[in-house]
Amino acid sequence: MEYGTLKIFAGNANPELAGKIADYIGQPLGEAHISRFPDGEIFIKIGENVRGRDVYIVQPTCRPPNATLMELLIMIDAARRSSAARITAVIPYFGYARQDRKDQPRVPITAKLVANLLVAAGASRILTMDLHAQQIQGFFDIPVDHLYAAPVVIRYLHTKKLENLTVVSPDPGGLKMAYAYAGELEAGLAIVAKQRKTATEVEVKNLVGDVEGCDCVLTDDMTTTAGTLVAAAGLLKDHGARNIYAAVSHALLTEQGIDRLKKSPIKELVTTDSVPGNNWGGFPVTVLSVAEILGEAILRIHNNQSVTSLFRLK
Repeated sequence: MEYGTLKIFAGNANPELAGKIADYIGQPLGEAHISRFPDGEIFIKIGENVRGRDVYIVQPTCRPPNATLMELLIMIDAARRSSAARITAVIPYFGYARQDRKDQPRVPITAKLVANLLVAAGASRILTMDLHAQQIQGFFDIPVDHLYAAPVVIRYLHTKKLENLTVVSPDPGGLKMAYAYAGELEAGLAIVAKQRKTATEVEVKNLVGDVEGCDCVLTDDMTTTAGTLVAAAGLLKDHGARNIYAAVSHALLTEQGIDRLKKSPIKELVTTDSVPGNNWGGFPVTVLSVAEILGEAILRIHNNQSVTSLFRLK
């Protein structure tokens, strides 16, 4: 099926990334007016004709997640009621993804709830990156294109020419990502066994793999308080690791997380602009742009071309 002209709009969550995506595609961002009623409710008006158009709305549901999610839902609804032919929600960071299963009594599955809300609002398709759990794709009854930031991060790590490199997963859930990184970097592989004590505290127990004398890269999809990364880095140092780096797709760092990193043996954090930049407090952070990957995916979706090569780790 062919759709009308491609139009890109952005919410307030990460307009810089949206602007880079629009530049890659070669067209300006669409006009959208976002404001607040006196009581805090969000008001959105699309400022141009989208009837019959192929609309893409760029909005990571990052901090503050309630506001950014509501903005996205209202923008989707506005586009649907303006007779857009297709609406793709471009969500570089998919929030509320930590609760993807019922692992305790009387708790929600918020990832599924958000999926339902996006579909109910009128989204025709989802384009996202490095979901916290792969199975979230199955929570949608509409097409989901799931991309990876790894190609951008791996390209950068190659330039560092790290020696005797080992890629380390800081928990069992990230083993698949670490394995893919290790394969592309021709590196060794190790895994840290951890147990989460609270939302901000973790306890590391064992290291599987040899890291003595190695440069190590810890890989993860996201970090907020940096508890997992810092605890794993301490264990690696105790086992003789030489230099320790961290590569994280979504850096949602709090002040506590930045303080922890500054006191940790981690030499550098490599992340992407999937969420807005932060005040890193002097800690060495390299931010890589994923605008090209997302922009290329948007062009291929619009032109009914395959995006398979974009969600492969390469």
